[in-house]
Amino acid sequence: QVNQPVQYGNRIQAIATYLNQYQLLPYQRLQEYFQDIHGLHLSQGTLRNILKRGHQHLEQFAQSAKEGVSNSEVGHFDETGMRVVKSLHWFHVASTDTITCYFIHPRRGTPAMKEMGILDGFDGYAVHDHYSSYYQFDLYHVACNAHQLRELIHAYEQHQQQWAQKMISCLLEAKAEVELAIEQGKTALADERVRYYDTRYSRILREGRKELPVLAPPKKVTRGKKAQHKVKNLHDRLVNHKHETIAFIYDPSVPFDNNQGERDIRM
Repeated sequence: QVNQPVQYGNRIQAIATYLNQYQLLPYQRLQEYFQDIHGLHLSQGTLRNILKRGHQHLEQFAQSAKEGVSNSEVGHFDETGMRVVKSLHWFHVASTDTITCYFIHPRRGTPAMKEMGILDGFDGYAVHDHYSSYYQFDLYHVACNAHQLRELIHAYEQHQQQWAQKMISCLLEAKAEVELAIEQGKTALADERVRYYDTRYSRILREGRKELPVLAPPKKVTRGKKAQHKVKNLHDRLVNHKHETIAFIYDPSVPFDNNQGERDIRM
C-alpha cells in the first residue's frame, strides 16, 4: 500500500490504533514504543491522522451496530461520568449480548440519549437503572433488579425494614424459578405461578407501608416537593414501577438485571 516517499503500512497503523484505543497508551508513550521497538519516529500528528482514518473507516460499522441494537428484542442502557480534556462528560452505552455501542456527550440526560440515536426508534425491552431520563422515551421499560436488591438490603440492614427482606426473598425466589423453567425448556412460567408472584409482590408492599420511616418536618417551611425518607422513595418506586421490576416473571426472555450494560462500560 506504500505510494508515498514516507508512509506507514496497515500493520503499523493497526498497532498504533490497538495500543492507543485498547491498551490506552497516550501519544508520547506510543512515540517511545515505536522508537524503542521498531526504530521508527512517528510524530504525534501522524498518530492522530492514523486514528482519525480508523475512525472514518468505522463509520459504516458504527451505524450498522446502532441499527443492530435498535432492532433487538432486548437492549441494555447505562451511562457513567468520564473526563474529556479535564471536563466532565458522560459515557453512554447501548448494548445486546453481541453488540455494544458507545457514545460520549457533555450531558447525561435526554438530549444526549436522543443524539445517540437509538432509544427514539427502539421497540424492544429497554433495561436500565431507573434514571428518570429513560422514561422520557415511549418504551417497554425493564428495571435493573441488581440495583433494587442493593437498596432493599440497605433498607433492611440499616433501617430494619422487614418488608424489604420479604421483597428480597420474593425477587430471588422468582428469579430462581424462572431460571429453572428456562433450563427445562419452558418459554414461560405457569399462569398460576405468575399470579402468585404478582400477588405476593403487591402484598409485601401493601403490608410494608406501616413500617416506612418518616422524616421530621423541616424547621423552616420551603416551597417545592416535600422531602421523603430514602426508604419511602424506594417503596414508592417499587409500587409505581411494579411491571418494570417483575417483567422477567411475565416474560422469561427479559433479563433480571442490567449487568450486561454495566459490564460493557467496564474494561
